[in-house]
Amino acid sequence: MIWTIIAIVIGAFIIFITSPTSALVGWFLNKFTTHPKLDPKDITITFNGTHLEKEEKNRFSEFYNEAQYVKRNHIFPGTEKLFLYPETAVIPYVINIKRRKKEMNFYLYHYDDHVDVVKQWKKKVTSFRLSSKHLQTFTIAEKA
Repeated sequence: MIWTIIAIVIGAFIIFITSPTSALVGWFLNKFTTHPKLDPKDITITFNGTHLEKEEKNRFSEFYNEAQYVKRNHIFPGTEKLFLYPETAVIPYVINIKRRKKEMNFYLYHYDDHVDVVKQWKKKVTSFRLSSKHLQTFTIAEKA
């Protein structure tokens, strides 16, 4: 009797390890994504020192989540500051993400034909390019 229970438990464990559930696989893959999906309640977005209000923040995060990942920009050691603070006239949107103890910053530089994103987490810097008509033309509503 006890051997059958042990065999069933071991069999279930082996089946779970060899074919994990899709939720577990999705969670694991989401940990290593370059272009993560944004949740509006976990982020603050600033543009030129001005915080985006709730409606604009929701719209901006929706546009970001729908943007198409184009390519990754390779950053060589020692050139991180060139990506974080490029010599350009474009003012970036700064997205600060706080989840539990993690804090990440995204700098979005929008141009006419693409959007460059620089992701900073602790001392690591990665950069990638997105394609999104909505992000390229996103403007903040003027307050009356």
